[in-house]
Amino acid sequence: MKKLIAFLSVAVLLSIGLNKTVLAQVEETNDPAQQEMVAETNSDVVTASSVAEEATAMPLEDEQPEKQTFHQVLKEKFIEGGAGFMAIVLLCLIFGLALSIERIIYLNLSTTNTNKLLNKVENALESEGVAAAKEVCKTTRGPVAGIFYQGLDKYDEGIDMVEKSIVAYGGVLTGRLEKGLSWISLFISLAPNLGFMGTVIGMIAAFDNIAVVGDISPAVVADGIKVALLTTVFGLITAVILQIFYNYCVAKIDGLVNDMEDSTISLIDMLSKNK
Repeated sequence: MKKLIAFLSVAVLLSIGLNKTVLAQVEETNDPAQQEMVAETNSDVVTASSVAEEATAMPLEDEQPEKQTFHQVLKEKFIEGGAGFMAIVLLCLIFGLALSIERIIYLNLSTTNTNKLLNKVENALESEGVAAAKEVCKTTRGPVAGIFYQGLDKYDEGIDMVEKSIVAYGGVLTGRLEKGLSWISLFISLAPNLGFMGTVIGMIAAFDNIAVVGDISPAVVADGIKVALLTTVFGLITAVILQIFYNYCVAKIDGLVNDMEDSTISLIDMLSKNK
């Protein structure tokens, strides 16, 4: 009997100890500090996930902006230089190019194969006479053919009159070839001068800003200096482009004049033999 009572007492004590242990664990689980720690951990996880989502949503800083085309850059710089003033330089370029293209077309159409023309004129003179030679010159394009026609037209009046007619008409044709070159030369000189004028105006504007603000910082004078440099650049570019076309026209005219002089000497020799 005593053993049974002792066993029951030990069982009751063990059950009480187990209940206290379970209650302690429950209290530790319900501890505010531990709950706060768990909450902070959860909030850190949420914050990290939100930062990751924002980093994913935001564009990368290393991404380069879209490159502008040459036309867009040119338009932007044209406006920055002052559209009103830059338009004058642009008009110089347009008019100069129009005159240059017209001269190039005219000069290329005036080019003639002088050796072939001389052979045709000589054959016509020997076979059918002066009238046939004049008809050949009349149907041939170019200043050389025109000079030949004038010389043949004075053939009956003698070689001296042929030479005088050729010299006089050659001067007229040379003037026609050089027509418009003076205007191209004017635009070549005018474009950079307008650019330099823009430089002076831009510098005046920069000094005006300095006087108003009372500071000489780069931000104050940047706009005026930009206008000054852009107008000068556009003026010089216009002059360079027109100068190339002008030199081509001059070289073409020199070649035509040389052909005219050489061919007229050959024509006079030919007429002197057939006299």
